[in-house]
Amino acid sequence: MPVEKLSFRKALGTFATGVTIVTTRDDGGSDVGLTANSFNAVSLEPPLVLWSLAKTSLSLPAFTGSAHFAVHILAASQVALSNQFAKRGQDKFADLALERGEGQIPLLTSCTARFQCRTAYQYEGGDHIIFVGEVISFDHNDTEPLVFHGGEYAVTKPRRAPGIDDQADLTHLLQSAYFHLLTPVRTERERLGLSLHDHYVLSVLSGHPDSTIEEIEAIIGYTGVHVTDAVAEGLVERHFADVDARPEGKRLRLAPKGRHAVASLVGAAKAIEAEVMLPYSAEERQVLVDLLRRIVSVTDHAQGKQVQQHMALLNLLLQGGSAASDSG
Repeated sequence: MPVEKLSFRKALGTFATGVTIVTTRDDGGSDVGLTANSFNAVSLEPPLVLWSLAKTSLSLPAFTGSAHFAVHILAASQVALSNQFAKRGQDKFADLALERGEGQIPLLTSCTARFQCRTAYQYEGGDHIIFVGEVISFDHNDTEPLVFHGGEYAVTKPRRAPGIDDQADLTHLLQSAYFHLLTPVRTERERLGLSLHDHYVLSVLSGHPDSTIEEIEAIIGYTGVHVTDAVAEGLVERHFADVDARPEGKRLRLAPKGRHAVASLVGAAKAIEAEVMLPYSAEERQVLVDLLRRIVSVTDHAQGKQVQQHMALLNLLLQGGSAASDSG
Protein backbone atom coordinates (compact mmCIF):
# COMPACT_ATOMS: atom_id res chain seq x y z
CA MET A 1 0.00 0.00 0.00
CA PRO A 2 1.49 3.38 -1.00
CA VAL A 3 2.41 5.81 1.78
CA GLU A 4 0.38 9.03 1.77
CA LYS A 5 2.89 11.90 1.86
CA LEU A 6 1.14 14.38 4.18
CA SER A 7 0.20 11.71 6.71
CA PHE A 8 3.74 10.36 6.61
CA ARG A 9 5.16 13.83 7.28
CA LYS A 10 2.73 14.34 10.17
CA ALA A 11 3.73 10.99 11.69
CA LEU A 12 7.41 11.90 11.41
CA GLY A 13 6.64 15.21 13.14
CA THR A 14 5.69 13.38 16.33
CA PHE A 15 9.41 12.73 16.85
CA ALA A 16 10.85 15.67 18.78
CA THR A 17 14.18 16.92 17.44
CA GLY A 18 16.64 19.67 18.09
CA VAL A 19 16.99 22.52 15.60
CA THR A 20 20.25 23.16 13.79
CA ILE A 21 21.71 25.59 11.31
CA VAL A 22 24.25 24.05 8.94
CA THR A 23 26.78 26.37 7.29
CA THR A 24 29.52 26.13 4.70
CA ARG A 25 31.40 28.27 2.17
CA ASP A 26 30.90 27.82 -1.59
CA ASP A 27 33.54 27.86 -4.35
CA GLY A 28 33.09 31.60 -4.82
CA GLY A 29 33.82 32.35 -1.15
CA SER A 30 30.22 33.14 -0.20
CA ASP A 31 28.74 32.00 3.09
CA VAL A 32 25.86 29.53 2.81
CA GLY A 33 23.56 28.30 5.57
CA LEU A 34 20.15 26.81 6.25
CA THR A 35 17.98 25.53 9.07
CA ALA A 36 17.71 21.75 9.40
CA ASN A 37 16.40 19.26 11.95
CA SER A 38 17.69 16.15 10.21
CA PHE A 39 20.89 16.10 12.28
CA ASN A 40 21.93 12.93 14.08
CA ALA A 41 24.93 11.22 15.63
CA VAL A 42 26.50 8.27 13.80
CA SER A 43 29.61 7.18 15.66
CA LEU A 44 31.83 8.09 18.61
CA GLU A 45 34.94 6.38 17.26
CA PRO A 46 35.57 7.89 14.82
CA PRO A 47 33.38 10.90 15.69
CA LEU A 48 30.80 11.04 12.89
CA VAL A 49 27.52 12.96 12.48
CA LEU A 50 25.04 13.20 9.63
CA TRP A 51 22.34 15.45 8.23
CA SER A 52 20.37 15.50 4.97
CA LEU A 53 19.42 18.10 2.40
CA ALA A 54 16.69 17.99 -0.26
CA LYS A 55 17.93 17.62 -3.83
CA THR A 56 15.79 20.60 -4.78
CA SER A 57 17.59 22.94 -2.36
CA LEU A 58 19.36 25.91 -3.93
CA SER A 59 22.14 25.39 -1.39
CA LEU A 60 22.87 21.82 -2.47
CA PRO A 61 25.79 22.65 -4.86
CA ALA A 62 27.57 24.58 -2.11
CA PHE A 63 27.45 21.66 0.30
CA THR A 64 28.25 18.93 -2.21
CA GLY A 65 31.24 20.95 -3.41
CA SER A 66 32.63 21.90 0.00
CA ALA A 67 35.17 19.97 2.03
CA HIS A 68 33.83 21.28 5.35
CA PHE A 69 30.58 22.24 7.05
CA ALA A 70 29.49 23.27 10.53
CA VAL A 71 26.41 22.16 12.46
CA HIS A 72 25.05 24.59 15.07
CA ILE A 73 22.58 23.26 17.66
CA LEU A 74 20.44 26.27 18.45
CA ALA A 75 19.61 27.56 21.92
CA ALA A 76 15.99 28.03 23.01
CA SER A 77 16.44 31.80 22.64
CA GLN A 78 17.37 31.53 18.94
CA VAL A 79 13.94 31.03 17.37
CA ALA A 80 14.36 34.20 15.29
CA LEU A 81 17.72 32.96 14.00
CA SER A 82 16.18 29.64 13.05
CA ASN A 83 13.43 31.42 11.11
CA GLN A 84 15.97 33.68 9.43
CA PHE A 85 17.93 30.73 8.03
CA ALA A 86 14.77 28.87 7.03
CA LYS A 87 13.83 31.55 4.46
CA ARG A 88 14.95 31.73 0.87
CA GLY A 89 16.11 34.72 -1.11
CA GLN A 90 17.74 36.87 1.57
CA ASP A 91 21.17 37.52 3.02
CA LYS A 92 20.91 35.19 5.99
CA PHE A 93 24.22 36.32 7.49
CA ALA A 94 23.44 40.05 7.40
CA ASP A 95 24.43 41.84 10.63
CA LEU A 96 25.45 38.61 12.38
CA ALA A 97 28.58 38.30 14.47
CA LEU A 98 30.57 35.47 12.88
CA GLU A 99 33.64 33.45 13.70
CA ARG A 100 35.60 31.43 11.17
CA GLY A 101 36.32 27.75 11.34
CA GLU A 102 38.09 25.11 9.27
CA GLY A 103 38.19 26.10 5.61
CA GLN A 104 36.87 29.56 6.59
CA ILE A 105 33.36 28.18 7.13
CA PRO A 106 31.14 30.66 9.02
CA LEU A 107 30.45 29.90 12.68
CA LEU A 108 27.45 31.39 14.47
CA THR A 109 27.69 32.44 18.11
CA SER A 110 25.63 31.82 21.29
CA CYS A 111 24.55 28.33 20.22
CA THR A 112 24.11 25.39 22.57
CA ALA A 113 26.71 23.40 20.62
CA ARG A 114 28.79 23.66 17.43
CA PHE A 115 30.41 20.89 15.40
CA GLN A 116 33.00 21.65 12.73
CA CYS A 117 33.13 18.76 10.28
CA ARG A 118 35.12 17.45 7.34
CA THR A 119 32.76 16.11 4.69
CA ALA A 120 33.53 12.39 4.86
CA TYR A 121 30.73 10.79 2.78
CA GLN A 122 27.77 11.77 0.65
CA TYR A 123 24.95 9.35 -0.09
CA GLU A 124 21.75 9.53 -2.09
CA GLY A 125 18.73 8.88 0.06
CA GLY A 126 15.57 9.13 -2.03
CA ASP A 127 14.85 12.82 -2.63
CA HIS A 128 17.67 13.90 -0.24
CA ILE A 129 21.45 13.82 -0.11
CA ILE A 130 22.83 12.50 3.18
CA PHE A 131 26.00 14.19 4.37
CA VAL A 132 28.24 12.36 6.86
CA GLY A 133 30.81 14.54 8.54
CA GLU A 134 33.86 13.68 10.62
CA VAL A 135 33.92 16.00 13.61
CA ILE A 136 37.27 17.76 13.80
CA SER A 137 36.32 20.34 16.43
CA PHE A 138 33.36 21.11 18.69
CA ASP A 139 32.25 23.28 21.61
CA HIS A 140 29.12 23.38 23.79
CA ASN A 141 27.56 24.94 26.90
CA ASP A 142 24.63 24.38 29.27
CA THR A 143 22.07 26.66 27.60
CA GLU A 144 18.63 25.16 26.95
CA PRO A 145 18.35 23.82 23.37
CA LEU A 146 15.63 24.73 20.91
CA VAL A 147 13.22 21.86 20.18
CA PHE A 148 10.92 21.16 17.23
CA HIS A 149 7.87 18.93 17.60
CA GLY A 150 4.64 18.55 15.64
CA GLY A 151 5.54 21.39 13.28
CA GLU A 152 6.14 23.88 16.10
CA TYR A 153 8.98 25.10 18.31
CA ALA A 154 8.91 23.74 21.84
CA VAL A 155 10.75 23.99 25.16
CA THR A 156 12.48 21.04 26.80
CA LYS A 157 11.56 20.02 30.32
CA PRO A 158 14.01 17.63 32.03
CA ARG A 159 12.30 14.67 33.65
CA ARG A 160 13.59 14.17 37.17
CA ALA A 161 13.40 11.02 39.25
CA PRO A 162 10.45 11.07 41.66
CA GLY A 163 11.28 12.79 44.92
CA ILE A 164 9.65 14.43 47.87
CA ASP A 165 9.39 17.78 46.05
CA ASP A 166 7.30 16.14 43.33
CA GLN A 167 4.58 15.53 45.91
CA ALA A 168 4.26 19.21 46.87
CA ASP A 169 0.91 20.72 45.97
CA LEU A 170 0.48 23.86 43.91
CA THR A 171 -0.41 26.08 46.87
CA HIS A 172 2.75 25.07 48.74
CA LEU A 173 4.95 25.69 45.69
CA LEU A 174 3.41 29.11 45.03
CA GLN A 175 3.81 30.08 48.68
CA SER A 176 7.44 28.94 48.68
CA ALA A 177 8.19 30.93 45.54
CA TYR A 178 6.36 33.96 46.94
CA PHE A 179 8.32 34.01 50.21
CA HIS A 180 11.61 33.43 48.38
CA LEU A 181 10.94 36.39 46.10
CA LEU A 182 9.71 38.49 49.02
CA THR A 183 12.76 38.02 51.27
CA PRO A 184 14.96 40.76 49.70
CA VAL A 185 11.99 43.14 49.69
CA ARG A 186 11.30 42.44 53.36
CA THR A 187 14.98 42.98 54.19
CA GLU A 188 14.97 46.32 52.37
CA ARG A 189 11.73 47.32 54.07
CA GLU A 190 13.24 46.62 57.50
CA ARG A 191 16.36 48.60 56.58
CA LEU A 192 14.14 51.57 55.76
CA GLY A 193 12.31 51.20 59.09
CA LEU A 194 8.96 50.45 57.46
CA SER A 195 6.29 48.03 58.59
CA LEU A 196 4.22 45.92 56.21
CA HIS A 197 1.35 48.38 56.72
CA ASP A 198 3.67 51.29 55.84
CA HIS A 199 4.85 49.48 52.72
CA TYR A 200 1.34 48.84 51.45
CA VAL A 201 0.23 52.41 52.06
CA LEU A 202 3.27 53.88 50.29
CA SER A 203 2.75 51.50 47.35
CA VAL A 204 -0.86 52.65 46.95
CA LEU A 205 0.14 56.32 47.20
CA SER A 206 2.75 55.75 44.49
CA GLY A 207 0.03 54.78 42.04
CA HIS A 208 -2.84 56.78 43.56
CA PRO A 209 -1.56 60.09 44.96
CA ASP A 210 -3.80 62.26 47.15
CA SER A 211 -5.80 59.32 48.50
CA THR A 212 -7.85 59.23 51.68
CA ILE A 213 -7.43 56.49 54.26
CA GLU A 214 -10.77 55.06 53.13
CA GLU A 215 -9.65 54.94 49.50
CA ILE A 216 -6.40 53.19 50.42
CA GLU A 217 -8.32 50.74 52.59
CA ALA A 218 -10.64 49.95 49.67
CA ILE A 219 -7.65 48.77 47.62
CA ILE A 220 -5.63 46.78 50.17
CA GLY A 221 -8.12 45.93 52.93
CA TYR A 222 -8.86 42.47 51.48
CA THR A 223 -5.25 41.43 52.27
CA GLY A 224 -5.84 41.80 55.99
CA VAL A 225 -3.52 44.81 56.14
CA HIS A 226 -5.72 47.67 57.31
CA VAL A 227 -4.98 51.39 57.24
CA THR A 228 -5.52 53.33 60.45
CA ASP A 229 -5.01 56.94 61.49
CA ALA A 230 -1.99 55.80 63.50
CA VAL A 231 -0.34 54.28 60.41
CA ALA A 232 -0.96 57.43 58.37
CA GLU A 233 0.26 59.71 61.15
CA GLY A 234 3.42 57.63 61.58
CA LEU A 235 4.29 57.99 57.90
CA VAL A 236 3.74 61.75 58.06
CA GLU A 237 5.81 62.13 61.24
CA ARG A 238 8.74 60.26 59.63
CA HIS A 239 8.41 62.35 56.46
CA PHE A 240 7.49 59.45 54.16
CA ALA A 241 4.16 61.09 53.37
CA ASP A 242 2.52 64.51 53.45
CA VAL A 243 -1.04 65.20 54.50
CA ASP A 244 -3.46 67.67 52.98
CA ALA A 245 -6.43 68.48 55.21
CA ARG A 246 -9.56 69.14 53.15
CA PRO A 247 -13.22 69.55 54.08
CA GLU A 248 -13.99 66.07 52.76
CA GLY A 249 -11.14 64.56 54.82
CA LYS A 250 -7.38 64.10 55.01
CA ARG A 251 -5.60 63.16 51.84
CA LEU A 252 -2.16 61.55 51.79
CA ARG A 253 0.53 61.81 49.16
CA LEU A 254 4.13 60.65 48.91
CA ALA A 255 6.85 62.93 50.23
CA PRO A 256 10.28 62.80 48.51
CA LYS A 257 11.51 60.37 51.20
CA GLY A 258 8.52 58.14 50.47
CA ARG A 259 9.20 58.14 46.73
CA HIS A 260 12.80 57.08 47.34
CA ALA A 261 11.61 54.34 49.70
CA VAL A 262 9.18 52.92 47.12
CA ALA A 263 11.90 53.07 44.45
CA SER A 264 14.23 51.07 46.72
CA LEU A 265 11.56 48.46 47.41
CA VAL A 266 10.71 48.12 43.72
CA GLY A 267 14.42 47.84 42.91
CA ALA A 268 14.83 45.00 45.42
CA ALA A 269 11.85 43.19 43.87
CA LYS A 270 13.16 43.56 40.33
CA ALA A 271 16.68 42.48 41.32
CA ILE A 272 15.56 39.17 42.84
CA GLU A 273 13.24 38.57 39.88
CA ALA A 274 16.13 39.03 37.44
CA GLU A 275 18.35 36.73 39.50
CA VAL A 276 15.76 33.97 39.79
CA MET A 277 14.80 34.04 36.11
CA LEU A 278 18.36 34.24 34.73
CA PRO A 279 18.76 30.47 34.07
CA TYR A 280 15.52 30.29 32.07
CA SER A 281 14.99 30.96 28.40
CA ALA A 282 12.60 33.61 27.11
CA GLU A 283 10.18 30.86 26.08
CA GLU A 284 10.21 29.30 29.58
CA ARG A 285 9.63 32.69 31.20
CA GLN A 286 6.68 33.30 28.88
CA VAL A 287 5.17 29.90 29.72
CA LEU A 288 5.45 30.73 33.45
CA VAL A 289 3.91 34.17 32.98
CA ASP A 290 1.04 32.77 30.92
CA LEU A 291 0.23 30.08 33.50
CA LEU A 292 0.34 32.52 36.41
CA ARG A 293 -1.88 34.96 34.53
CA ARG A 294 -4.44 32.22 34.08
CA ILE A 295 -4.34 31.43 37.80
CA VAL A 296 -4.67 35.12 38.69
CA SER A 297 -7.58 35.57 36.29
CA VAL A 298 -9.50 32.82 38.07
CA THR A 299 -8.87 34.32 41.52
CA ASP A 300 -9.69 37.79 40.21
CA HIS A 301 -13.06 36.56 39.02
CA ALA A 302 -13.75 34.81 42.31
CA GLN A 303 -12.59 37.57 44.68
CA GLY A 304 -13.76 40.62 42.81
CA LYS A 305 -12.66 44.15 42.12
CA GLN A 306 -10.32 44.60 45.11
CA VAL A 307 -7.88 41.95 43.93
CA GLN A 308 -7.90 43.38 40.41
CA GLN A 309 -7.16 46.90 41.67
CA HIS A 310 -4.33 45.72 43.91
CA MET A 311 -2.73 43.51 41.26
CA ALA A 312 -2.96 46.29 38.68
CA LEU A 313 -1.20 48.62 41.11
CA LEU A 314 1.60 46.14 41.83
CA ASN A 315 2.09 45.57 38.11
CA LEU A 316 2.30 49.31 37.54
CA LEU A 317 4.98 49.64 40.21
CA LEU A 318 7.09 46.77 38.92
CA GLN A 319 6.90 48.04 35.36
CA GLY A 320 8.33 51.37 36.51
CA GLY A 321 5.27 53.30 35.38
CA SER A 322 4.61 55.15 38.62
CA ALA A 323 5.95 57.89 40.84
CA ALA A 324 8.33 55.34 42.31
CA SER A 325 10.62 55.92 39.35
CA ASP A 326 10.83 59.67 39.93
CA SER A 327 14.22 60.96 41.01
CA GLY A 328 12.71 63.71 43.15
